[in-house]
Amino acid sequence: MIRLLVSNQRGGVGKTTTAVNLSCYLSERGYRTLLIDTDSQGSIALMLNLQPANYFGQFVLKRCSFEESIVHAKAGLDVMCGNKQTLEAESALARIPGHESAVRAGLERIEPLYDAVILDASPSLGLVQTCALVYARNVLIPVNMDFLSLTGANATYETIEFLNSDFNAQIRTIGLLPCQVNRRLAITRLVEQSLHSMSRTLGLPLLPEIRTDQTVHRAFLARKSVVEYDPDARSAQDYVVAFDKILNVFKELGYAKIESAI
Repeated sequence: MIRLLVSNQRGGVGKTTTAVNLSCYLSERGYRTLLIDTDSQGSIALMLNLQPANYFGQFVLKRCSFEESIVHAKAGLDVMCGNKQTLEAESALARIPGHESAVRAGLERIEPLYDAVILDASPSLGLVQTCALVYARNVLIPVNMDFLSLTGANATYETIEFLNSDFNAQIRTIGLLPCQVNRRLAITRLVEQSLHSMSRTLGLPLLPEIRTDQTVHRAFLARKSVVEYDPDARSAQDYVVAFDKILNVFKELGYAKIESAI
């Protein structure tokens, strides 16, 4: 099955928008998809206008069952929302020996219900995010067109390398995803040059870009994915091209089993 964490150790780079749109994309293609918000800000519940009874933190703390922790957002898509209780869960995990295994075991038990699990990470690296990295083992790094975003992407890569070298975590970076690309701005060209250099130097795939588009904001206000809100918008078309590429990567790796999806 597909496991993927969307991560960048910098906020405002399009992580949550990417995670939500990727999850909707997969569900619309017949993949039973679970989207998990591991960020204490709880942006996914706001973006999709969800009102969960319980949250990711309560699931991690075993205060409620998995069934009590999810919301059925649409056909083929379930969501486990985040809120401030994620911080409490992080404190509790610190006192549990083998906490990475504890989170992984909890999520692996529900995997037969899904074809894909997409996790949206917090921009700050904490214990919950480390556990999410170890569980997912595949990471997508969105990069906004500014140098702080690029710094956050590099920090994410360094964290992955540390976990791989010191703990044999076997985490793979699926690709760098350029977001909010506006070619009329000089900074875009500079960041793109740095992205290409980073891709070549570190051996990280550089995915098709997502152009700046006000449709993303309008879709958020409508509480819909961009493709659902306006499939003809340039950002919607860009996301589909990028997501097709990501899905093909998983197929080549043998992760995606579309024939088992419903």
